[in-house]
Amino acid sequence: MIVMAVVFVLMLLIGVPIVFALGIAGAFGLWALDLSLITVPTRLFTGMDNFVLLAAPFYILAGEIMNRGGITSRLIRLAGLLTRGVPGATAYANVSSSVLFAGISGAAVADTAALGQIFIKGMPEEGYDKHYAAAVTIASSIIGPIIPPSVIMIIYASVTRQSVIDLFVAGIVPGLMMAGAMWAVIWFQARGGRLPRSDARVSRGELGTLVRDGLLVMGLPALIVFGTLSGVFTATEAGGVAVLYALAISYFVFRSIDLPSIWNALKRSARITATIYLIIAAATVMSYVLTVGGIATWVNAFAEFFQGSPVLFLLALMAILLLVGTFLEPGAAIVLIVPMLMPATMSMGVDPLQLAMVVILTLTLGLITPPVGVCLFVACRIAESPVLPILRAVLPFLLAEIAVVILLILVPELSSFLPGLLR
Repeated sequence: MIVMAVVFVLMLLIGVPIVFALGIAGAFGLWALDLSLITVPTRLFTGMDNFVLLAAPFYILAGEIMNRGGITSRLIRLAGLLTRGVPGATAYANVSSSVLFAGISGAAVADTAALGQIFIKGMPEEGYDKHYAAAVTIASSIIGPIIPPSVIMIIYASVTRQSVIDLFVAGIVPGLMMAGAMWAVIWFQARGGRLPRSDARVSRGELGTLVRDGLLVMGLPALIVFGTLSGVFTATEAGGVAVLYALAISYFVFRSIDLPSIWNALKRSARITATIYLIIAAATVMSYVLTVGGIATWVNAFAEFFQGSPVLFLLALMAILLLVGTFLEPGAAIVLIVPMLMPATMSMGVDPLQLAMVVILTLTLGLITPPVGVCLFVACRIAESPVLPILRAVLPFLLAEIAVVILLILVPELSSFLPGLLR
């Protein structure tokens, strides 16, 4: 396992894409354990051969269709209308747009790219520092994978055999808590008029249209959750229903998408899906090597230090995952780490949904921290700024989001109450 770890780190240091770094390191791990390399293609296929993963491309496509259907600008105008007139109104609108957009994209990078083009470029025109605008955008993008639908939660469900819909419902409260934490930071920073006010206005006739559009967009996660809970369709079939819903409102209601745009959405969704599947497949090889190499013994020994104290165990796990998330993509980290954690956490009595929320939220924070913070670098490109000024501006939001994870550790019911209620 040491050989595999060294090879993996070296691959990352020289800039090898994460999927190849995982696969090559896994192959070296098999060689070091004197196992047949024929295991590599076998495990690659096994990693992708999971029925639950069929839902991922559908949700990705639904998000692409709705985004190309012009819904992003509608959501931003609605959020701006709700927050106008108060100090920091556009910063509040930025976070609120991420909450609404989370029901479309299910991915933090898509949130940063779509909303960043508008907020990172538009907020400085109202008097905001461009680094602050980028910081609010990337910090709020973390809400995307938490509020349903969520591609990361589908990956988690495929690894743990948990219910996708339970994970979706469990993410609603933590996602709103993340938004609340960011609103609190903005309120604190805006005291004394230190942030500009917004004078966004809409006509009375446009108000009704914006509210209707917002309700239609929020109808997508509601349709997925309640349709699945009522037994009308499964969580995987809900992905296909989401695509049909997105097509219907984008083509017939908004009338803002055409056939070439739908084709482009299909092509982009295929590329994103292929990337996710390749990362999962390569991570499965590495996970197999860790399992055969006896990593479970190390995990159990680590858990024994916290026997009888699941809260301390989860706090220690959060610290480790914050470090892991800085250099490993969340989907790959889940495939590698979660299967080893499940036995230890179950023996300690940790609620599976609480563990899921802590793991997903903590690993997702890695998307806004270097050296592999994809959302951070996307925002840097949009803002045409170096990393350090944006990283300084995002730090208060990052600390607030870490505080939310700690609260989820201290109060398990925040993760499990809503799924239990809906059951």
